[in-house]
Parts: sequence; structure tokens; C-alpha cells
Amino acid sequence: MKWEEHVHRVVPYTPGEQPQKAGIIKLNTNECPYAPAPGVEQAIAGLDVEKFRLYPPFPEKTALAEELAAYYHIGTDQIFIGVGSDDVLSLAFMTFFQSGRPILFPDITYSFYDVWADVYRIPYEKRALDADFRICPADYKTPNGGVIFPNPNAPTGVLMPLEKVEEIVAANRDVVVIVDEAYIDFGGTSALPLIDKYDNLLVVQTFSKSRAMAGMRIGYAMGQPALIRYLNDVKYSVNSYTLNTAALALGAEAVRDGAYFASCCQKIIKTRERAEEELAKRGFVFPKSWANFIFASHKTISAREIFERLKENDIYVRWWDQERIRGYLRITIGTDEQMEALYRALDRICGQET
Repeated sequence: MKWEEHVHRVVPYTPGEQPQKAGIIKLNTNECPYAPAPGVEQAIAGLDVEKFRLYPPFPEKTALAEELAAYYHIGTDQIFIGVGSDDVLSLAFMTFFQSGRPILFPDITYSFYDVWADVYRIPYEKRALDADFRICPADYKTPNGGVIFPNPNAPTGVLMPLEKVEEIVAANRDVVVIVDEAYIDFGGTSALPLIDKYDNLLVVQTFSKSRAMAGMRIGYAMGQPALIRYLNDVKYSVNSYTLNTAALALGAEAVRDGAYFASCCQKIIKTRERAEEELAKRGFVFPKSWANFIFASHKTISAREIFERLKENDIYVRWWDQERIRGYLRITIGTDEQMEALYRALDRICGQET
């Protein structure tokens, strides 16, 4: 077919499996194992469905923006809200990475980055993590068209200290540096305080992990007002009404309950620390995780075999058949009960069942 000659072809991002089978243990997409804040359920009952016939308000003019601004002690003009952090990051690529020079990001990282770069025809170069899966700031001090990296990184869970994050931002004052903080609430220190010092820094977070609302698709970016204005200009040129009425209302309720949010994060951190002990007992090695998952490799059994045998037991984890990481599994932290089921399955797989 002749028209295919003019199709813009890219290799799409491959998400984790989303099995619909009842009774499975799903530890493959880093979702929160707990329900959203109680106020979210109450707010659902109070939604005025009559308003669904109307377009939603612009996100920056809503209670959600006000609640986020109050929580982070910044202005509403420093917040950009989108349909999950993927939407926010995609728009940021479209907005800020247009110089024609290669952007920089790690070789082992969130695999959507090179997809967006290909979609928007942005040249890019990958910088290799060191042997301990750490980002090396010196690798990001060459001429470039922008920098992006997650902190903690995914899928490794390794956290970069704030002073090293600042080192990268300070070395790239002529381009925008995006710090993707999808997992920052599980023990790390956010780069958010740096936005007052650096006008080229954009910090991106999400409701999909620590706020237990992956299904509502809410993400946001924080930076100086000029960055946010440019993002909004591009968003309104593509789709003005990006977040639906229900998501805006329920997102605000999730932010209001700070105590519940903190409690969920602490429970996940506690379970993660126990999981590190239990996995080590069973012959796994892994970098210290600061996320809601552990990136683990077994000393004698291949990651692929464990992945497949866990699936036979209706336990889903994530495995990539890729260079440098095919020996690792990314295991999301579930409830204590889910993790106990994982340990029992691993005992059978690893031959340690008593």
C-alpha cells in the first residue's frame, strides 16, 4: 500500500501485563496495593453527574491545583496538571526538547523516553549507568538539547543524592532538565526545593504510585512560572480539556488527606524493607531500593525462569529481555499478605521449601 511509505513508524512502549483473571497477585506495574484516601470514595458518591455534560474546567483553575500548591508550598502558577505523568512528560518533550541537539538520559531507565524522542523526532544519546546502576553526573556535562532522568531511577530503584541532582541541573543552565519523581515518596528527597534556584528545572510527579490512583490518570509538573506557561501553551494547542471532571475532583480529595498518604507510604517502605531481607534469604541480590519495587537477580536461577514459574502460580512480576538487565526481575511491593504468597512461591521455585 503506497500510503504506508509516509507513515511515521516507531517502536511503541511496552507496558506491563494487565491480566484480568480473578485471584492473581499483580506485582508487575508498581501500582499501590492500598485503596485511595477514604475521602476519594466519599467524593465519588457526591459527584454531580449533571456536570458531566459540560467540559471540565482548566486544571490550573481547580481545587486540585490549589490543594497541590498548598501541599508543596508553591504557587498555582508553578504547577502543570496532565493525564498521568506520561502525558505531562510527553508534552514536556514536545515543548522543551526542540533545539535539534541530542537530549541525554540513562541507558537503563523508563523505556518511554526513547519512544517519545522517536515520536517527536528528537535526537537522543543514552548515558550508561555504572556497574552499581548509578547515574554519573559527569556524563551529563557535555553539550546537549536537554536532560531527563528518573529519581529514584526505574527499573533499578537506585536514588541519586540531591547534591548530585543539583550538579546535573547546574551544569545544564542553557537547557531544561526534567527530574521524573514518580517514586520519590518512598524514602527519597525531592528536587522540588531547587526550582526556586534554577529556572531550567522541571520536577514531575504522579498520583499513580504513592497516591493509589493509577486508574484516574493524574500527573503534574512543578517549576518556575515561565516553564509552566510554555507547557500550557503547547497543551492548549493540542487539547485544552486534558483532565476529566471526576479526576479533578477526586484528585483534590486525595491530596487533602495528608495523614493517609503518609501512612500508606510508610507501610510500603516497611514491607519493602522486610522484602529485602526475605529475598536475600532466598538467594537474591539487588541494589538498595528507594521505590515501591525491588530490582532483584537470583544467584543461580535465571530471571526468565523465575518470571515464568511465578506466572504459573498466578503471581505477576516484570522481566525484560534486554542487555544488562535480563538477569533481573522488578518486583512491586504488595500487601504483606501478597508478599508472603510470593515468598512461598519462591521457596518452591528455588528449592527451599521445607
